[in-house]
Amino acid sequence: MEAHPLVTEYLRLGLAFDRLEEGFVDAYTGDPRLRREMENAPAPLPRDLARRAADLRAALPDAGLAPERTEFLDVHLRALECSGRKFAGEDIGFVDEVRAYFDVDIAPGDIEDYREAHRQMDEVLGGDGPLAERVAAHRKADEIPPERLRVCVEAFSGALRELVRERYPLPDHEHVTYEVVGDKPWSGFNYYLGNYRSTVAINSDLKQHMANLPHLIAHESYPGHHTEHCRKEAGLVADGQAEQTLFLVNTPQCLMAEGLADLALRSIVGPGWGKWAQEIYADLGLRFDGDRAERLSTASAKLLAVRQDAALLLHDRRRDETEVAEFLQRWNLVTPERARQSLRFLSSPLWRAYISTYVEGYRLLGGWLDRAVDADDRADRFRRLLDEPLTPGALRRDANAPSVTE
Repeated sequence: MEAHPLVTEYLRLGLAFDRLEEGFVDAYTGDPRLRREMENAPAPLPRDLARRAADLRAALPDAGLAPERTEFLDVHLRALECSGRKFAGEDIGFVDEVRAYFDVDIAPGDIEDYREAHRQMDEVLGGDGPLAERVAAHRKADEIPPERLRVCVEAFSGALRELVRERYPLPDHEHVTYEVVGDKPWSGFNYYLGNYRSTVAINSDLKQHMANLPHLIAHESYPGHHTEHCRKEAGLVADGQAEQTLFLVNTPQCLMAEGLADLALRSIVGPGWGKWAQEIYADLGLRFDGDRAERLSTASAKLLAVRQDAALLLHDRRRDETEVAEFLQRWNLVTPERARQSLRFLSSPLWRAYISTYVEGYRLLGGWLDRAVDADDRADRFRRLLDEPLTPGALRRDANAPSVTE
């Protein structure tokens, strides 16, 4: 099926950004000739890309596309215009940058929420001494022995895959390959290869913890990034929405995808995931207190915005890295090493705004899922996130609409 001319130009534009910063194109599963054309073209000028994004956005209303496709392209072209201006060296305020990329407004979190999280974590952990030291000791005891990591990954991937395929069918030949890598600013990363296949990289520089691994596999694979890519390829792309063959960094796509992925374990296993994980670890000969892990996870959820606050301190208030690292250590209760790893992510020119996709994505999508009237409605809402080209604006409009019970 031939792509709409404006959509083809959108694909060309997005692919051109990878010439400015390798990795800007997170995934592309469309016509390989188009990618080769952009790779062989003269190196683009950032200012020209920004102008092209603005021109395509102005042409959208007369393109004759369905409203949901028009809205999707509109917010993504706005994001690309901002990226072009940033690459051109324009000074754009951090809050404005985040708004243009992800279609959300951000503000500092509430320190009282962080204090309450600490109080609840103290209650769960018990014992004496500074909370940060007890958290560090707990995390140390929760580390997965490196030689057992691969078997743990495969066990959770298999268990989650089975649950997902029952509720959200996937093509028979879909597959995820896991590999362990180092020297990366993230904990895990999904590389979607097209044709229902992904490679998920897990960072060996960071100790992987038993409490976090189920979340990581759910996030990257089932029913997170891999599942979303597969179902959109089987649905939207097969239906001719070629814009869904391209996944770009620093766009509303990312906020929607990260929010979905962070809610993935809760959505497929639900409350009680700790006991569920405990049984899987027991089969592998590993001791894991699932109930305690789940209570600690619930308590620490109020620390969600700490890393976004750190980004605001660094980029909006221009505080030095030492002060920001101390902020992360104090409120996120992390070691200096973990704080430096977070700073590396927050300082990256490509990734510096990306933390907001996790914070605001979790809030927006979580709030929308919580409006479900029952479990079936919630499962259907999650299916819509997997299958439809939804945007942050679409969810906000839906959340503000009167419900049938109001």
